[in-house]
Amino acid sequence: MDLSTTPDARTPDSAAGGPADLVFLSGPVHTVDSARTRASAVAVRGGRILAVGHEEEVRPLIGPATEIVDLHGKLLIPGFQDAHVHPVGGGRELALCDLSAAVTADAYRELISAYAAAHPEVAWITGGGWSMEAFPGGTPTREFLDALVPDRPVFLVNRDHHGGWANSCALERAGLTDRTPDPADGRIERDADGRPTGMLQEGAMQLVAGLIPEPTVAEQTEGLLRAQRLLHAYGVTAWQDAMLGYAPGMPDATPAYVAARRDGKLTARVTGALWWDRARGAEQIPELIARRAELTAGRLRATSVKIMQDGIAENHTAAMLTPYLTACGCASDNSGISFIDPEALRSYVTQLDAEGFQVHFHALGDRAVREALDAVEAARRTNGLRDTRPHLAHLQVVHPEDIPRFRRLGATANIQALWAAHEPQMDELTIPFLGSERAAWQYPFGDLLRSGATLAAGSDWPVSSPDPIAALHVAVNRRAPEDPPSAPVFLPEQRIDLGAALAAYTAGSAYANHLDETGTIQPGKLADLVVLDRDPFDGADEEIAATRVLQTFVGGERVYAADDA
Repeated sequence: MDLSTTPDARTPDSAAGGPADLVFLSGPVHTVDSARTRASAVAVRGGRILAVGHEEEVRPLIGPATEIVDLHGKLLIPGFQDAHVHPVGGGRELALCDLSAAVTADAYRELISAYAAAHPEVAWITGGGWSMEAFPGGTPTREFLDALVPDRPVFLVNRDHHGGWANSCALERAGLTDRTPDPADGRIERDADGRPTGMLQEGAMQLVAGLIPEPTVAEQTEGLLRAQRLLHAYGVTAWQDAMLGYAPGMPDATPAYVAARRDGKLTARVTGALWWDRARGAEQIPELIARRAELTAGRLRATSVKIMQDGIAENHTAAMLTPYLTACGCASDNSGISFIDPEALRSYVTQLDAEGFQVHFHALGDRAVREALDAVEAARRTNGLRDTRPHLAHLQVVHPEDIPRFRRLGATANIQALWAAHEPQMDELTIPFLGSERAAWQYPFGDLLRSGATLAAGSDWPVSSPDPIAALHVAVNRRAPEDPPSAPVFLPEQRIDLGAALAAYTAGSAYANHLDETGTIQPGKLADLVVLDRDPFDGADEEIAATRVLQTFVGGERVYAADDA
């Protein structure tokens, strides 16, 4: 370690305030600084990192009341930060009809039946997390649900949360018939006679979801705290909630954060992305400014605005530069949906940037990515380079010509690495409809990294697992954690090394979250730290997913400890 880059723990500056509150010994310590420095000991006082070095330098800071954590060769890293997640919805869904652990229609039949039988008092059966590959064409039918729950409305969102599955009772409550038009931002799936099948895509979800009784603040807060416990157990110390406000199929999570903060129960650091209502225009900006001022206090900062520019590739609503293919490999007449007119988008983003907002884009298809980058470029041209740190999340298909624009524009690439692997949803519902050339542009982590772009990382939970270690495994291997080493690698040239992936999930996400006092282990920074059960850098890449979190600290306070920690 180059001790010239960090204060020596024996200097008067380090010792002047008295002994450390917490000391980690017998590392390794992976600091995630620019040099990927390694140390073996860290001291913490007053919630901040006091010293980083080796045992002989840090041990003099141990006093009678200092807590000592002997790492015994286990790795200490900065806390993971999730740059795109929906904790309140995820925590709520764990207590509803949760289908996320299953992948077959038979399993869903059992789970839905069991939940309905166990909850006869529930007026609406809600929840979700089902996988599209379990059903032909990714679209289940109302008849499947009618056979299980004929007398109560059922509405279950899919794993991607871009589609909802309703039974006949729910469709009747909503008044959906063969004469109901598709909304501008969605699609009602229909059978050969034009009757709604029960599958509602994107904005069409709201036709049924808008009838579901709102959860109480207490229920929402319970969901947030359940999610916070889970995220801390995965080593996540901070996150960006990608949807504060009312959106299709998702109640507003804001009251839960306000309640948790008021009661002193918000232990994570949270950046909130205020939802941009795509049915409105610039007239909502003063409201967003007022909400930012109202909500930003303590460990909650509502300094970002979330703009969803398109949908997803599996249901052909992700915005593409050229049309999707049909099942026979021919060009269709569908290129997806741009939810906001590109010219209007450039205007809105320029105004938001001028007001000091970060803009957090959902941009999945290559056209949506280009439209988002064009909007960032327009803002930079008008306002100059400002420290607003716009970021584009998902980036499933990126045209090669747009890769270098991230670095040039200072736009962070916010990756959801767990998706970059072969699975039925990719192999059966995506690649055949993209075509070989465009399919090769998916999740270009390696190209983005080599171009000099800043990478942040997130899970999009409850769309997929919130486990950062599983995401690291896929970013490095481009295989799912459960895949054997013989499984095909998904676009191997886009693999990145473990150091780069870990930096994206720590320092990169801290940058995206404007949490500059976190993300690395350096003196003076906040002591948001995680102890792993091993040093994954010492093992094979195929073994990364076996790593577990033993302890999690936020501001030097332990917020999670495994039973065997």
